[in-house]
Amino acid sequence: MRFLWLSLYGLSVVGANFMILHVGQVIPGGTHVLPVGFGLVAPSGVYLAAFVLVLRDLVQRTSGRLGGLAIIIPGIGITALMDPRIALASGTAFALGELLDFAVYTPLSRRLSLALLASCAAGAVLDSFLFLLIAGIPLQIALPGTLLGKGWVALLAWPLGLLGRRFVPVRVAVA
Repeated sequence: MRFLWLSLYGLSVVGANFMILHVGQVIPGGTHVLPVGFGLVAPSGVYLAAFVLVLRDLVQRTSGRLGGLAIIIPGIGITALMDPRIALASGTAFALGELLDFAVYTPLSRRLSLALLASCAAGAVLDSFLFLLIAGIPLQIALPGTLLGKGWVALLAWPLGLLGRRFVPVRVAVA
């Protein structure tokens, strides 16, 4: 099961970056956006990036802290072949988001529901801001929509994370 979570996490990183480069309406700088509601747009990868926040927690639960950091490396390497700027932005955002997750998710991990919500919220804000800034995507165009889009997808993904408590046993110490 650990391999499944690691694979899904890594594929989500690559998939989100692929979407940003190829799916939706092109904005200045060459990235793509999609509507997320209320007249807001977000980089199209937001629809997968929010799942990354939940998958990150399941990876930490089954593979430990280093598993989550390690799987980012091949994902960013594949992204670098598509666009080095997006790879740098993505790698920085995911790695720092992972470190923030250690600070938020790990202490709350015994209460999985609270841990998932808190770490998703904290991770969404930090990695959204960093990604947009480093990728050169205008914050005024994309930050509100990115946060809203991640919120929508995280609400949909959150029940999957809760199922993790029941069906994904802890394989490594997370504290």
